[in-house]
Amino acid sequence: MASRSRMVFSSEAFTSVRLKLFGKYLPYILITPSIVYMLIFVGYPLIQAVILAFTDSSGHFTLANLDYLLYSPFSRFWDALKYTLLLAGVIIPIQALLAIGLSLLFSLRFWGRSTALYIVILPLVISDVAAGLIWYSMLSSNGFLNKLLINLGVISHPIIFFGAQYRWMEFLAIVLTEVWRATAIVFVIVFAGLQMISSDLIEAAEVFGATALQKLRHIILPLLKPSLQTALLIRTLFALQIFGDVWVLAGRDIPVLAGEAYYEQVELHHAGAAALYALIIAGISLAIGYLYIRLFRAKYLEAGG
Repeated sequence: MASRSRMVFSSEAFTSVRLKLFGKYLPYILITPSIVYMLIFVGYPLIQAVILAFTDSSGHFTLANLDYLLYSPFSRFWDALKYTLLLAGVIIPIQALLAIGLSLLFSLRFWGRSTALYIVILPLVISDVAAGLIWYSMLSSNGFLNKLLINLGVISHPIIFFGAQYRWMEFLAIVLTEVWRATAIVFVIVFAGLQMISSDLIEAAEVFGATALQKLRHIILPLLKPSLQTALLIRTLFALQIFGDVWVLAGRDIPVLAGEAYYEQVELHHAGAAALYALIIAGISLAIGYLYIRLFRAKYLEAGG
């Protein structure tokens, strides 16, 4: 009997030790598939991009591609960097403000709310190239917008949006296209975050006489910080890779980093320069992502960190 008791105790002790070891390594087991995915689909291409950007045909280290981007008269790197950052700096704040405003609007109950919600989200399924073609047909000299304004008597001659001499009008067309197409990405995330805010907090603020602006400033926006952080991270990554609609609406009149990477690879077969463009986009994305994480970290999360 004593031997059987010892066997049962030994079995339970072994099971307890096994569970403790399994619990200790369980987090690493769970994240292993993600790590493998990142190594294969992010790590390997990144290493290859570095090799392409900083080695020559014989495999020796070189800065020739960097010199080409920075100093060659055939390179449009500085213009591409300027317009990429300028587009991101204009488009993203507009989209963030629109997303917050729409989220507050759709938090109210009104007739036709579901239909309006679907209409706002609809551009999310449209590709950037398709969006560029839609807005090109709308903004062209014989497009819908010019015909409407002429018929209403607002203008007597068509507004010209496209052409190398109308670069800032092309810039405006790109902004309009991106705001229409991609605001839904930010809106969906912010709207989901808004639904997570307890109505008890809003009602308590109303009891103490808080105005709508005070509720927005002291309750809604602070609690929306994690959602805004996620939305801005995703949207900034996409904004720095903007290409399709720019290529349709302006071509190389308005160069952007992703567009120049495409041009160097496909048109000039200059893989090293294209890889360097990709690394620069990745580096800017990481830097801006770090700033977002620092700036939009919620205070109630900092207490636990």
